[in-house]
Amino acid sequence: MPQNTDTSYEPVLSAEVRAALADGLPVVALESTIIAHGLPRPRNLRVARELEGIVRSAGAVPATIAVLDGRAHVGLEKDQLERVAADPAVRKLGHRDLAPALALGASGATTVSATAFLAARAGLRVFATGGLGGVHREWAENQDESADLRLLARTGITVVCAGVKSILDVPATLQRLETLGVGIVGYGTGHFPGFYLSSCGLPVDWTVHSPEEVVEVIRAKEALGGPEAALIVANPVPEQDQLDPALHDRVLAEALDACRERGITGQGVTPFLLDQLMRRTEGASLEANLAAVRGNVRLAAEIAAAAAVR
Repeated sequence: MPQNTDTSYEPVLSAEVRAALADGLPVVALESTIIAHGLPRPRNLRVARELEGIVRSAGAVPATIAVLDGRAHVGLEKDQLERVAADPAVRKLGHRDLAPALALGASGATTVSATAFLAARAGLRVFATGGLGGVHREWAENQDESADLRLLARTGITVVCAGVKSILDVPATLQRLETLGVGIVGYGTGHFPGFYLSSCGLPVDWTVHSPEEVVEVIRAKEALGGPEAALIVANPVPEQDQLDPALHDRVLAEALDACRERGITGQGVTPFLLDQLMRRTEGASLEANLAAVRGNVRLAAEIAAAAAVR
């Protein structure tokens, strides 16, 4: 069977991103799901512009990623960013959804797995997000696990995040990442971050203290070769910005009970729990999430800038 040489499915780089990559300038990949599905309008567009501004202020070029009319875009123009933020028909796309979305001319915002894949495909080395998906609670009954984990196990990109979403089974997720060979370093911390919280209480094996140390880890990883896998830089939300731990634990426990009582299972669990956290903390969980994302984006830009001068 002849090989498909159709280039219409290749990621489209914005002029700014294309020029930056050609000149060896730092570029940071940003997901678009938080814009289309994670924030209320019109705040979502303000946050999208703010995050791109944070990247620029650190001397790097932002590359927000999305699929529009069947084309994957790495770096969005002003009107494209506005469309992702405003169009309620924009879907949520994981890595497995990319092929049908491209083939059928769909538009969608990219999750962690889709963003990491497209970023690496375009030659980007650093990606910033809020929190990763992982192993869901009660995995033994339903085998529910985020596609993020397997994708990161075979994609050589550095992901700056605030850990995994605290509604998940965090110990099981860390064990799964170890099994899959995905490296983790804590940024200025000996504990794995808890997404809304500065720490989930579990240790990390390795700690780095500067963007330059992260770059050295990346360089050593690339020099060693071997299987492609991501490097997770676990960057905790500042303690002053975290959700109150007692409030977090109480609300999450109540939300989990409500989930069981209502018989909510499968893909409905995560949005239900996140919605409950936001409502029952009166928006405090959302503010903690945004504080974490801002810090991750800033750190990712600093890492990309440090890598560009080496």
